[in-house]
Amino acid sequence: DEQLDLDDGRWEDIHVVTGALKLFLRELPEPLVPFSHFDKFIAAIKIQDLSLRGRCIRDLVLSLPPAHHDTMKVLFRHLCRVVEHKEENRMSVQSVAIVFGPTLLRPASEEGNMAMHMVFQNQVVEHILNHYGYIF
Repeated sequence: DEQLDLDDGRWEDIHVVTGALKLFLRELPEPLVPFSHFDKFIAAIKIQDLSLRGRCIRDLVLSLPPAHHDTMKVLFRHLCRVVEHKEENRMSVQSVAIVFGPTLLRPASEEGNMAMHMVFQNQVVEHILNHYGYIF
């Protein structure tokens, strides 16, 4: 319910805005990619056949609940624009994936190999960024 004045000087630092977005996404009761889809996305990114991998990930995104799908579409469209300016902001596809992967996709419990999960989480985000037009 809080009204924010985006003209306030404290919002001029893009890191503050990005940090707030990441914090918001991280504190959602369920991540943007629902817990029920986590293992499916991880399995899909491991598919060796690139064409099959692409179709599988697109189908998984399409199977998300509407609020998750629509939010993901808007967020990834924005992140693609961020990547378009990588020469100025040093945010390549890989950098964006590292920053947002663990925030957008996380397992319901922190059991298992978190380092391996993180690699695959980042790869899923990277794939969606690289194939935004096909997926959405």
